[in-house]
Amino acid sequence: MYHQPPPLSLREPALPSSSASVVWNQGAGPQPRIWDLGDSRGSQQDLRLSAVFPGAGPSWGRVLQGLSRAFLMCLIDIRLKNETRISEFYLLGLSDDPELQPTLFGLFLSMYLITGLGNLLIILAFTTDPHVHTPMYFFLSIRSWSDICFTSTTVPKMLVDIQTHSRAISFAGCLTQISLFIIFCCMDVMLLTVMAYDRFVAICHPLNYLLFMNPRLCVSLALLSFFISFFDGHLNIWMALQMTDFKQLEIPNFFCDPSQILDLSCKDTRTNAIFKYVAATIYGFPPIFGILFSYYKIISSVLRIPSSGGKYKAFSTCGSHLSVVCLFFGTALGVYVGSAVSHSPRDSAVSSVMYTVVTPFLNPFIYSLRNRDLKSVLSRLLKP
Repeated sequence: MYHQPPPLSLREPALPSSSASVVWNQGAGPQPRIWDLGDSRGSQQDLRLSAVFPGAGPSWGRVLQGLSRAFLMCLIDIRLKNETRISEFYLLGLSDDPELQPTLFGLFLSMYLITGLGNLLIILAFTTDPHVHTPMYFFLSIRSWSDICFTSTTVPKMLVDIQTHSRAISFAGCLTQISLFIIFCCMDVMLLTVMAYDRFVAICHPLNYLLFMNPRLCVSLALLSFFISFFDGHLNIWMALQMTDFKQLEIPNFFCDPSQILDLSCKDTRTNAIFKYVAATIYGFPPIFGILFSYYKIISSVLRIPSSGGKYKAFSTCGSHLSVVCLFFGTALGVYVGSAVSHSPRDSAVSSVMYTVVTPFLNPFIYSLRNRDLKSVLSRLLKP
């Protein structure tokens, strides 16, 4: 699994029992280098450390005894198995059953094509029909484009892996996938927040809606969402580039999950954990707080409407958005809570399908079935 350095041969010459030496012959070249490891009754750990780190004796092992066993073994594996720069990772995938691969390929290919077609129809409806040239449909068309890119980041690679029976992904390819995954995932979150604000203005300030949500503000909010997402993606890439030593090269998922890549680092995992929590706090809590605050104000305004018909009409304008918000955040939260409870990497990979594939697949159906304007436009577009 690792890219091995030049062949190593370790042999223990016949020396007196009071001492032991190890000869490390690294391929062809000069004479083997011999290091005295001192008393052969010393710990096995001293022997391994001396074999790995030139010039090390028993004192070196005693100095490092305070380090954790996992970190110690990682240092050894780096020297023996990871001397060259990592060139590729290996994805766990969804299943090892060869009879299940054609079914998985057909299922995910059909979901990917339907996702792309459904979102393209929404974009086409916005660009061709002037009746839906409103801020809500403007943001919806951008989110449809983001969903197409989001699924294209992970699903085509998985389909290729199933067909070629290879789960290797290059280091550069993994970093690219991480960057695009973070950018479009974060953009989905930001656009859901902006759309919640749009619904708040439409319901709580209907007379000033067009004044507040003017084209200039809509374009500015869309660009701001993109630049925040772009910065978040490159921040994760910068963090990943700081890692050069890995405990293993198998990623327990069907794509390069950024949080799982950080867990593979041999270095102090506390830094990676702090980075993940800080990033989640900065990029997660403000959008969630904005969505909750918007719907708090929306519900407060709707409850003051005297007629039940007026309440239903007001709620129906944000029903599609609320359904997508619950689906997106609910599946993402379920995946990470489930992965924390379950110790099976395969279960975590399967559950990741929910928010990376299933949620973008369902979004066009939710918006088209629950939105009367969009449904009428799509019916006109599809009419022969």
